[in-house]
Amino acid sequence: MIRLLAATIAVAASIPTVAGGAATTGTAPCRTAGLVVWLDTQGNGAAGSSFYQLRLTNLSGHSCTLFGYPGVSAVDLTGHQLGRAASRNPAHHAHRVTLANGATASATVQIVEAGNFPPAICRQVTAAGLRVYPPNQTAAKIVPFPFSACSRVGPTYLSVQAVQSS
Repeated sequence: MIRLLAATIAVAASIPTVAGGAATTGTAPCRTAGLVVWLDTQGNGAAGSSFYQLRLTNLSGHSCTLFGYPGVSAVDLTGHQLGRAASRNPAHHAHRVTLANGATASATVQIVEAGNFPPAICRQVTAAGLRVYPPNQTAAKIVPFPFSACSRVGPTYLSVQAVQSS
């Protein structure tokens, strides 16, 4: 009986636990403070939208993991959010990305041209950049990048995909 109990405990200890819908590993989540967040400004345009690679580079000094979608919104020079936060684009399934120190992961950000929306529902302004919350973090970083944005909450002009290995 004791052997059976010991074997059960050993097996249970080897099974990853679930947190936030994903199995956890021994590697800690990437914290905002240990990441450099930047935008590859060599975007691709199509049908009134531009697509950019949001990059998250681990400079924490140790390996860490990212899982899911970054939170993204446009901001003005004072840090005030412009319009609606980015919607989640499910084009790629979320999976755990382990970043060694110095490694980079990416997430595609789509910016719809604000001029595509009627002025009354958009109220077009120039954003100063993007506020980015790395997945599962409550602290953000600002990425300077001017672009045309909607200042009203009506239209969804930003979307983001799940973080992927670069």
